[in-house]
Amino acid sequence: MEKEIQKVKSVKGCLRVPSDKSISHRSIILTSMANGISSVKNFLRAGDTLTTLNVYRKLGIKITEDKEVIKVHGNGVNGFSEPEDILDMGNSGTTTRLTLGLLSGQRFFSALTGDESLRKRPMKRVALPLKQMNAKIDGREDGGLLPLCVRGSDLKGINFFNEKASAQVKSALLIAGLIAEGETKVIEPYKSRDHTEKMLKAMGANIQIDEQNEYTVCIRKTDKLFPIEIDVPADPSSAAFFAAAAVILPDSELVLKDVLINPTRDGFFRKIKQMGAYIEYTNKRKINEEPVADIIIKYSPELKAVQVSKEEIPSMIDEIPILAVVATQAEGDTVITGASELRVKETDRIKAVVENLRNVGVEVEELQDGMVIRGKSKIKGGYVDSFKDHRIAMAFSILGLVSEKGIKIKDADCAYISYPEFFEHLQSVVIK
Repeated sequence: MEKEIQKVKSVKGCLRVPSDKSISHRSIILTSMANGISSVKNFLRAGDTLTTLNVYRKLGIKITEDKEVIKVHGNGVNGFSEPEDILDMGNSGTTTRLTLGLLSGQRFFSALTGDESLRKRPMKRVALPLKQMNAKIDGREDGGLLPLCVRGSDLKGINFFNEKASAQVKSALLIAGLIAEGETKVIEPYKSRDHTEKMLKAMGANIQIDEQNEYTVCIRKTDKLFPIEIDVPADPSSAAFFAAAAVILPDSELVLKDVLINPTRDGFFRKIKQMGAYIEYTNKRKINEEPVADIIIKYSPELKAVQVSKEEIPSMIDEIPILAVVATQAEGDTVITGASELRVKETDRIKAVVENLRNVGVEVEELQDGMVIRGKSKIKGGYVDSFKDHRIAMAFSILGLVSEKGIKIKDADCAYISYPEFFEHLQSVVIK
């Protein structure tokens, strides 16, 4: 589907964006390992998370719905069934990588594949450390690309330095560590998103976290996990698009409700505040040990360019495309480095952002691990390619709101992957 976004005057209103994608995935994957029934409120119903639901049903987990509350009937850490068919992971890297950790210790055979995009994404980063734990994983490029097959085996704990600070790698190893003999230790140079360890701790896993110097998580074999109740807060990655719109459009003000503000996830909001954006966290509270707030954002006419370093990337990895959009309206050159991980997302997001910015009139330099964006750019408008990447489609939709002639986006319907109601919500807050 092609979508054209025209210039508007401002955005105003109050919005509760969809629930957090990372927590929604884990609310199914981890509770399926519990002994008993867990309940999940405000589960995100989008392409990737529905993939997780379908996959875990095929692994023998009973998942029911009662008045918009999902009930996950956990069968215990070893209570999964051999799937009758190949598991289709769709476009979801999170489902794939975390499930590889789980399947490695189950006593059966399974095979996994995905869509064209997912079959190009690197899996060796998870497969290699799992193989060190004695996992039997094979597939294209020696287990580096989907399709993959897993023959469950007896796992043993390892010490692993998670150099890229990948939350998916860490989570896969912690899940495998629940089943493995001995201790599994994951050390990170800086902290990646920590939803897995928070949830496992709440479920009674034998887990210790050390935040001194390098971030370290240790987990030991856990025979029993307890069911829990989860209420999923709003996704900061989805909220970022609307925050960006309010910051760059004159006379704008938005209230974004119930947003997750976990420090491993709110790097975008901290960075645009550093640029001079009006951002206020109100009604701060905790839901399931996760910090949540309502966020007030207003038009901020005196934005200044910033630098984004490698250490900051994990807390805003999914928001770099929309940060680049905000940077086009700031004074000076914004420099983003240390973001080479963007090359292996749903598409090469560095290349996609740079090409599309140039297409609409922005001066931008592509770096191997990032980009330099010339601020105070006149957005002429034009045609951009989403490359079927949901975050590229949504980021350039926001840029279209300040363009002179509008921006036409190819395959804009890919927003469904994480935010099915995106264009409907956008329409509800714009003032033309």
